[in-house]
Amino acid sequence: MYNEMKIEEVLIRNAYQDEWTDIIALVWKVFLEFEACDYEEEGVESFRNFITDNTLFRMYKAGSYQVMVALYENTIIGMIGLRNNTHISLLFVDPSFHRRGVGRRLIEFARHYLLTEYGADQMTVNASPYGIKFYETLGFRATGAEATSEGIRYTPMIFYL
Repeated sequence: MYNEMKIEEVLIRNAYQDEWTDIIALVWKVFLEFEACDYEEEGVESFRNFITDNTLFRMYKAGSYQVMVALYENTIIGMIGLRNNTHISLLFVDPSFHRRGVGRRLIEFARHYLLTEYGADQMTVNASPYGIKFYETLGFRATGAEATSEGIRYTPMIFYL
């Protein structure tokens, strides 16, 4: 899809409401390619229900769920969602942009947002099996053992800002 990209050419900003459908399409595409294989059918269905249920969109519209996007050439190539002010709920990057610093930039943008908007001192995530190494590379540390809820496997992690 994209051959060359300079990380400086990626724009990170708060998402617009009219981008919601594209954001969720990206999340589902990446989930199916990299994460669904780690879950039973119940987990895949739970995840699909979570991202497609109108509750998440209503929370976003009401301002209780923050969404930031990464754009390259006006195309959404990544996203991060925050709930409860300091918890990473979703973080997904288009496969064509993996290992190019986009995920790291999204985390940095969210970190700055949490520091300036909430005076937060930490950020948490329930990391999927696929994402654990990525988060560890950025300085996140596990706070407990892997757990499963509604078929979704995760390891709770924390990062001190």
